[in-house]
Amino acid sequence: MLETARIRRVKEAPEQKRSAGILLHPTSLPGPYGIGELGPEALSFVDFLKQAGQTLWQILPLGPTDTAGSPYSSYSAFAGNPLLISTDRLVESGLLKNKPEKVPAGPVDYPSVSVRKEKLLREAYERAQGRAWAGADFEDFREEHGHWLQDYALYAALKGRFGEKPWNHWDEGLARREARTLQRAEKELAAEVSYHQFVQYLFYRQWGEVKRAANEAGIEVIGDIPIFVSQDSADVWANQDLFYLDDSGEPTVVSGVPPDYFSETGQLWGNPLYRWDRMREDGYAWWVERTKMALTQADAVRIDHFRGFEAYWEIAAGEETTKNGRWVEGPGEDLFGVLRKELGTGNSLPLIAEDLGDITPEVHELRKKIGLPGMKVLQFGFSHPENYFLPHNYDGADYVVYTGTHDNDTTSGWWTSASQDERALVRGYLGTEYVSVWDLIRLAHSSVARRAVVPMQDVLGLGSEARMNTPGTASGNWSWRMEESALIPSLADRLRRLTRTYGR
Repeated sequence: MLETARIRRVKEAPEQKRSAGILLHPTSLPGPYGIGELGPEALSFVDFLKQAGQTLWQILPLGPTDTAGSPYSSYSAFAGNPLLISTDRLVESGLLKNKPEKVPAGPVDYPSVSVRKEKLLREAYERAQGRAWAGADFEDFREEHGHWLQDYALYAALKGRFGEKPWNHWDEGLARREARTLQRAEKELAAEVSYHQFVQYLFYRQWGEVKRAANEAGIEVIGDIPIFVSQDSADVWANQDLFYLDDSGEPTVVSGVPPDYFSETGQLWGNPLYRWDRMREDGYAWWVERTKMALTQADAVRIDHFRGFEAYWEIAAGEETTKNGRWVEGPGEDLFGVLRKELGTGNSLPLIAEDLGDITPEVHELRKKIGLPGMKVLQFGFSHPENYFLPHNYDGADYVVYTGTHDNDTTSGWWTSASQDERALVRGYLGTEYVSVWDLIRLAHSSVARRAVVPMQDVLGLGSEARMNTPGTASGNWSWRMEESALIPSLADRLRRLTRTYGR
């Protein structure tokens, strides 16, 4: 049987040891087809991590995205991104007759990649028809993942039928999920539904191979759960009663954050907000299934915008800024108590709290009560010596320390734009006049935080041109890719020596 939901996790509890790793989303891997894929390049990166003495590989959400490529704006909280499916693996398995032409190296062009990959996956599906090699595994996969797969595949098929319009712009019977209308659509679109299920089978088969290789190399994969989901998603379409929606399926209130150090004007995300009262009534079943699924993709999971579980910023639909929002109480400890029970993890949860932004004492108290490690970002620390992002101010080891995250500039880019006061504090803190990126990497490794994670861009010493995302901007994000020649032995040696020096 195909190993997907039962991919084994690294046995040793990561919170009991010091460890180090790299943040790199699979789309940023090198390769000849315009985007990182789950093929030879992914396995080569696992080998590099092992050679470099790293035991953590942190990724971003793996869900299907729109043509802007944001992993935090997905059509499903359960499905995998078809763009990551390895072209080479499809050729090796006989699902593609010939290798396609190579694409010049460079950033990901999501619209072009989407068109090319769609054509290849359609060919793979046609060639798979009637082949025994995938039959039993495919049926097992469909049965095992039926609780989300049927809704997602039908949603994707209907989205294609309606010219990619959001679900609430479909025919009313389909938008409102009238039983007879859905049954008729399932019959009419049976082949298309099967195609989307097959694509998910391919994704999870390939990701399972990559994750298994990482685990066998002693590497823990850290995944990512965005707290909110997209309005135009299979999740909202299939669970409309769990969200604040009007009669036309539009959100009545939406998500965002007030101004913070990521954005001076706040961020209007626009996701529909949960009806936590209704979720509580059914034992948070959707969140339990979502978390279980995330933990088939990874060994531990970062929960993005953790502070929203204590209180979230609610903005009336139609507002152009976040200024007129308000804080609303979240589910708090109640949700995590249910997750602890349903996941069967005893007193611990394999989760990491992204506790950045406008954080109150109540948020810190919630994180500590449920026993989750928080995050420390060195780039945020150099405003004054009492800043709690500086290592000497950590109140314990239960943190993951980063030089920066996917939402920050690279460390080299940050240093270039840092103020004179920040630079002076960095020089004084490190005790050197000539500051390099590796000085900050060393600072992260030397801290008491049990986990230290460094973006691949910082390991490579790259500037702002390699930044992954700039919050509050709608274009130019998520497209950075590593060069083919980047993973050289001397780089692995340097990381391994540093990791050993600080007991990671």
